[in-house]
Amino acid sequence: MKRTIKDLVGLRGKTVLLRTDFNVPIDENGRIMDITRIASSLPTIKYLIKQKAKVVILSHLGRPKGYDVHKSLWPVAMFLKGELRCGVGFCHSLSFDEIKYRVSLVREGSVLLLENTRFFEGEESCDMTLSKKLASLGDIYVNDAFGTAHRRNASTFGVARILPNAIGLLMEKELKAISPIVDEPKRPFVAVIGGAKVSSKLKVLKSIIKKADSLIIGGAMAYTFLKAQGESIGESLVEEDMVDDCLEILEIAKSLGKKVLLPIDHIVADASTKKPSVKEVKTIKENMTGYDIGAETIKMFAKEISKAKQIFWNGPMGKYEEARFSEGTCEVGNAIANCKGFTVVGGGDTLAAVNQFELGDGIDFMSTGGGATMEFIEQGRLPCIEVIQEKII
Repeated sequence: MKRTIKDLVGLRGKTVLLRTDFNVPIDENGRIMDITRIASSLPTIKYLIKQKAKVVILSHLGRPKGYDVHKSLWPVAMFLKGELRCGVGFCHSLSFDEIKYRVSLVREGSVLLLENTRFFEGEESCDMTLSKKLASLGDIYVNDAFGTAHRRNASTFGVARILPNAIGLLMEKELKAISPIVDEPKRPFVAVIGGAKVSSKLKVLKSIIKKADSLIIGGAMAYTFLKAQGESIGESLVEEDMVDDCLEILEIAKSLGKKVLLPIDHIVADASTKKPSVKEVKTIKENMTGYDIGAETIKMFAKEISKAKQIFWNGPMGKYEEARFSEGTCEVGNAIANCKGFTVVGGGDTLAAVNQFELGDGIDFMSTGGGATMEFIEQGRLPCIEVIQEKII
């Protein structure tokens, strides 16, 4: 069991380096389009403020190649100013002499947000020189960035190897919600996996089929599975080099007595013209492309979901961004939200769908991690959590 910030004593006057995940969408005018990740870490920040710590926040934004004004965290600092009842500063400088000076001015119970960590050379390679420079800014390191816990960066992994450390309140919530899926899920456990490509989720599919009682597969990735079974998929998206892997997963499921549910009908459109005329078919014709699951599939998926005591959902059932192809994702989402079992949702597209269809009230836990959630389920551990000290009991 990892040490949390509530296990830390004597925080008053201590400089706490807090790694958060403020990788949020910001438009060209500097407006934050989705505050979910920032809001999720506010309880940790407020706790440290209440303890009269000097809070120095580290975060990344996007994948800049060096300094990029459009990837600056300044808009996040402005948002924090409006949310926190304390002094909130922002250090735009990349000079460690200037950064150290600004950190020295932080008062007890106040916050200083540093500039995008990916502006610093050596962040993504976990350069130890950078890790030591960052560590020199604080007394204690707290990681509350679950969404980056699978990446060995200087600010997520390197610093934790140097300073006394703990996890934040958000990280603790994430681990409590997702760990049962890894260790001992409630049964029946139903995994609902969608999205475009098998290749991006191959490892987690091979892992989760061993844990789940039923695996529901939707989205464009279902067509590669259907092709592996010899089904007609028309012009639907397929990964030819993944067909054998799909067969392997189906064989694993059969050998373990696990159930795999694939679409039995589809919402399609003409592959070349993409005319708005949408029709439901059992077998996809050569000139058609599948964009969503059909009504019979929705009923079948919903029936299986209704039996679950534990659900993990990652990936939409179709091209839900277009209204004519949104019913599958919406209705499967509704089935998950209405299920009496414990529901966990992970992944950016899935969270976007939950918000679009206003399903949040029915979901027990919405993970802020996409790749981190999937890797944790796949491997049962994450490097940036492994490096955190254990709780002393």
